Amino acid sequence: MRQNKAVIAIFLMPAVLFFCLIFIYPIFRTGLMSFYEVENITSGMNEWKFSGLANYFKLADTSLFRISMWNLFRIWAVGGVAVMLIALFFAGILNSGIKAKKFFRAVIYMPNIISAVALATMWLQYVYNPRFGLFTTFFDAVGLTDFAKTQWTAPGNKFWAMLFAYCFGMVGYHMLIFSSGIEKISPEYYEAASIDGANKLAQFRQITLPLLTGVIKTNLTMWSITSVSFFTWSQLFSNVVSDVDTISPVVYLYNQVFSGGNVVTERNAGVGAAVGILMGICVVVVFLLINLLIRDDELEY
Repeated sequence: MRQNKAVIAIFLMPAVLFFCLIFIYPIFRTGLMSFYEVENITSGMNEWKFSGLANYFKLADTSLFRISMWNLFRIWAVGGVAVMLIALFFAGILNSGIKAKKFFRAVIYMPNIISAVALATMWLQYVYNPRFGLFTTFFDAVGLTDFAKTQWTAPGNKFWAMLFAYCFGMVGYHMLIFSSGIEKISPEYYEAASIDGANKLAQFRQITLPLLTGVIKTNLTMWSITSVSFFTWSQLFSNVVSDVDTISPVVYLYNQVFSGGNVVTERNAGVGAAVGILMGICVVVVFLLINLLIRDDELEY
């Protein structure tokens, strides 16, 4: 038995070392860096200047960072509600016995196989374009000239235009997760409910939703992680690097670490590390709240 344990330890050691080197060490270093003033992310620890909680206080006093957090909250909350409801709606339809299910599922999921850069460029150039964009052409065709003249990417509209485009690309991913959860539910439950006189809406509310609580928790967690790492869409929808309409915490982190943007005048990787730690805390808090509010321990398939 001891020999078997030794063999197992030898085989696990490379994976454990790799995990510690690639994941644990960067997390530890980032957490430690957040308490220091660091000019360059590659600077040795002997060049770090201890500042305590000054980086966190600086973030709290910076209006641009507060705006980025407000943008992040709107992306997570408003976008999350929209994506989850639409994804669940599509998943329910696709698993209701319609024909060409695989085709429609592939069409809905297709935006997820396209690069975010290409997808955002498509929306900017061919959907929101004020001269020949899809929205302009469509609203002109149906006689809604006021909507046709709307500058979708103008200040005040840009954030919602970006969020709408982003949600369009994310629906297919979460729909697929919901669909896989619905497929695991035994048809016998629905047959028994039909015999008892339950209609489709009642079956969805009393059978599908309760048995999807675990899948809902997974989807909410994944949405939280992708929202926190929101970067590419923010950059592509910005005319300047630090556009207050679209800036996100990760963009602010990027500006601090690499001294980018039109408002960042000094490079401080310590502040960027503090942003990263705060984003990690946000994901953990959301995960704990999801597990606290949504319980599925007593439910079985």
